[in-house]
Amino acid sequence: MNNNAILIVEDDTRIRQVLRIMLEAEGYKTLEASTVASGLALAGEYRPGLVILDLGLPDADGLSFIHTLRDWSDVPVLVLSARTQEAEKVATLDAGADDYVIKPFGVAELLARLRALKRRRDKRPEDGFAIIQFSQVIVDRAKRCVSREGKTIHLTPREYHLLTVLMAQPGKVLTQRQLLREVWGAGHSEDGHYVRIYIGRLRQKLETDPTIPLHLLTETGVGYRFCA
Repeated sequence: MNNNAILIVEDDTRIRQVLRIMLEAEGYKTLEASTVASGLALAGEYRPGLVILDLGLPDADGLSFIHTLRDWSDVPVLVLSARTQEAEKVATLDAGADDYVIKPFGVAELLARLRALKRRRDKRPEDGFAIIQFSQVIVDRAKRCVSREGKTIHLTPREYHLLTVLMAQPGKVLTQRQLLREVWGAGHSEDGHYVRIYIGRLRQKLETDPTIPLHLLTETGVGYRFCA
């Protein structure tokens, strides 16, 4: 990941120029895209440390950018939009955005919010436990790496987030609603099937016998718990 690079996904050339000048004056490197497709391509190729995203893009809605990005990256996303409806903000944050700023924006406020996102991103590896091991699985939060029997296991950002939420409270039963709120956002409180699907994926990747799990346990009718 290029922590000092910020990807700007915005179709208004003037706003992109203002953002580029402002960010480069602060020492950031910038990448620019005017569509969802080109933005995702740049995000995949350069792995920027932050993303600034407009929602009204010519080829697709910015929400589709967030949904696709969140399948493989947890890079902080700040949405910069002229949409002022509360429902729009909630939907955007529930989709996986980290912050929402309404146009027209103040330069000082925008920079302050970017600094706050950067601080939270930089602190992630230090929060809670650093390394935990169960059976032949090792989870290294500092490196954000999961391995089993010495081989790296690929987890999507959502799978990894769900795993770390469970591991943060070993032995404690977490309800489906708690997990949905923590991992998917408040707007998904009734989508219990999401949790079942992702728990199944984690068991396939991490349990010795996914049909008889030892660590990712179901509490019937309640939720799930992690047992080391």
